[in-house]
Amino acid sequence: MNQRGNRKTQVGIVSSDKMDKTIVVKVEQIVKHPVYLKYMKRNVKYKAHDPENSCAIGDKVLIAESRPLSRDKRWKLREILEKNATV
Repeated sequence: MNQRGNRKTQVGIVSSDKMDKTIVVKVEQIVKHPVYLKYMKRNVKYKAHDPENSCAIGDKVLIAESRPLSRDKRWKLREILEKNATV
């Protein structure tokens, strides 16, 4: 992958691999509540391009920002950090 400036990356868990060449990655963020000052977990789901269909549900992956590939896909799979051993 050619570097074209600084692209954002996210680490998350694959929550769906049912689509062809597309995975849904759930990224968990910990944010501080502005009033109560308590830390909360926030989840965001991103659709990412997986050209070889190499990911399975539960894999820990690194995704990188890219140009729009479809209506919802704006991320690409960069690497699989951990394969899910339970599947």
